[in-house]
Amino acid sequence: MERYKEEFISFMVECNVLKFGEFTLKSGRKSPFFMNAGAYVTGSQLLKLGKYYAQAIHEHFGDDFDVLFGPAYKGIPLSVAVAIAYSELYGKEIRYCSNRKEIKDHGDKGILLGSNLNDGDKVIIIEDVTTSGKSIEETYPIIKAQADVEIKGLVVSLNRMEKGISTDASALDEIQERYGFAANAIVTMEDVVSYLYNRECMGKIYIDNNIKKAIDEYYKQYGARA
Repeated sequence: MERYKEEFISFMVECNVLKFGEFTLKSGRKSPFFMNAGAYVTGSQLLKLGKYYAQAIHEHFGDDFDVLFGPAYKGIPLSVAVAIAYSELYGKEIRYCSNRKEIKDHGDKGILLGSNLNDGDKVIIIEDVTTSGKSIEETYPIIKAQADVEIKGLVVSLNRMEKGISTDASALDEIQERYGFAANAIVTMEDVVSYLYNRECMGKIYIDNNIKKAIDEYYKQYGARA
């Protein structure tokens, strides 16, 4: 596993973004782990988060894109942080763009924040985590309605690797199959378990034998098809 991925896993735990225990998800599933990207709240945390995304984007796409699109609302600060980090790490100016939930009819009018989208732009969508793919259903037509752009792909922080509500494919696989662009994550839950199992992080073992057993049982029931 790449070093930045190991560091990102520790970072999620240290920021209290990735938790282990017993959680009830919106889907009603009882999960032994939970991710809350809203726990990234400080400048230093957002700077580090932006750099981890930038490294993952560079690994999967190189510099062959023009715009980072972060869907409202969580994607707004995320797109800004990643654009700054990409410039710092790789020396390329990438524009950021987000959508408004409500169209503004005065001043800076329209549905977009940040950069406009232009014909020929190559766009990468960034989100915190995608469980069902519903957000892409909303985001995709918004982007395509603005200009004749090419969506290069989607990058999220964590691939939960669980099947959707209606199919046995993961949300990222469903997105790739439906829309035809790559869907990647900084790390997968397989990476997380491999790295944290019986390993101390901040002086504590977060995935011990009991948590590991609970995760294994969860994936027996809800794991996506390979």
